[in-house]
Amino acid sequence: MSTTEAEADSRKGLAYALGAYALWGLMPLYVVLMVGINAFELVGWRVLASLLFAALFLWILGGWRRVGKLFRDKRALLWLSMAGVAILVNWTTFAYAVLTERVLDTSLGYFLNPLISIILAVIVLRERMRPLQWVAAGLMVIAVVVMIVGYGTVPLIALILASAFGTYGLLKKQVGSRVDALAGFTVETAATLPFAIGMLVVVGATSGLTVIGMPAYVPWLVLGFGFMTALPLLLFAAAARRLTLIVLGFLQYLAPSMSFVFGVFLLGEPMPLERLLGFAIVWLALIVMTADTVIHGRRSRKAAKIARVEPTP
Repeated sequence: MSTTEAEADSRKGLAYALGAYALWGLMPLYVVLMVGINAFELVGWRVLASLLFAALFLWILGGWRRVGKLFRDKRALLWLSMAGVAILVNWTTFAYAVLTERVLDTSLGYFLNPLISIILAVIVLRERMRPLQWVAAGLMVIAVVVMIVGYGTVPLIALILASAFGTYGLLKKQVGSRVDALAGFTVETAATLPFAIGMLVVVGATSGLTVIGMPAYVPWLVLGFGFMTALPLLLFAAAARRLTLIVLGFLQYLAPSMSFVFGVFLLGEPMPLERLLGFAIVWLALIVMTADTVIHGRRSRKAAKIARVEPTP
């Protein structure tokens, strides 16, 4: 690939990444329009709608053959199925938080996500943490403790969101780039179909399906929620193949920053001193971690450059 082609590919990747994170950042405002609908019901419809859109895209792009190949790859099928469950937990928690006016908890969760991802990599992949990463992890623990002391409760929504999305990323990493983004999304969504149907059956048998009694525009919003949650995942997968981890690392703070602004200034959620202090410590941890990523990236590129120019014996 020529320099011009590489630059064009990077610009395309940047556009994909900005689109993905902007959609994730706007998601609370979209979900707020459906206040009154049961969160579990919403996620159940979301799975069905996402499968509908995935099937439509596969039909247009001719990708059904790639999906068929995945069913012959048992290992990839397992990882994708587990990833589907992880993202189902993520979206269910997110929907519950937004519909109960706790958008700032979702913002905190996605700010914590990169730090949780590092911890998961250490525990599961046996990766070693660098000194600055230890500092960032320690600051994250302090932030959580501050919020526990201030509120008297553990910020469960934030921790579940961060852990679920971090697990999703870890599982997708096991599959690697050998799986097409759309085919992988279709399989991981299909794996959650039994859970989605179970959610709808339980809600229908207990409180009744809330979408039935909502205004006429709400069912269309529920249908659109499947598309709204599918599109950023596909855009992110496309961006990840074109951008460096450092660029993605900077951009990933866009979505929770937007949610933070929406929660405080548009939705009027309370921001007492202890919550603000907790967020401030998390932001400090993210600054430390970003600095570590930049420094490590520069050292890696420098070492690779030296290795290329050194003569072989």
